[in-house]
Amino acid sequence: MKPLASVIASLSAAACVASHVLVGNARPPILPEQVQLYLEPPAREYQEIAIVDASSRYSFALSGEGKAEVVIRRLKAEAAKLGANGILLQEIADEPLASVDAAVSTEFSSARGNLDLGLSGTGLLLQRFGRGIAVYLESGRSPGR
Repeated sequence: MKPLASVIASLSAAACVASHVLVGNARPPILPEQVQLYLEPPAREYQEIAIVDASSRYSFALSGEGKAEVVIRRLKAEAAKLGANGILLQEIADEPLASVDAAVSTEFSSARGNLDLGLSGTGLLLQRFGRGIAVYLESGRSPGR
């Protein structure tokens, strides 16, 4: 029974698409829809809760834009678990996932010589990766906004 449990634990760890490292105090969880994305530090005071990471791995998104949306949704979900109501986005970048190669060839021989035909293709699969700082901003309007 122990080998099965370790296999399940390994698969669960491999399937992680979002993670965090606490740098402050977590708060009670909130809904991901309540998490605001910031491209620049907010004008009002905030508390840093965690560094959050997410990827588009295991999603069905094919376009770069679709993969970025998956990353942002996962960053917000991870921040919401920690009670953060904001994410200060640090980066979203492409990261190689795998290379796919395929080749087909054939050879024809006759009294006049040989004829070799071949076809090959290569593709690089990419996933998006994002990182941000999960933050908590007190309620109220920020100055100048």
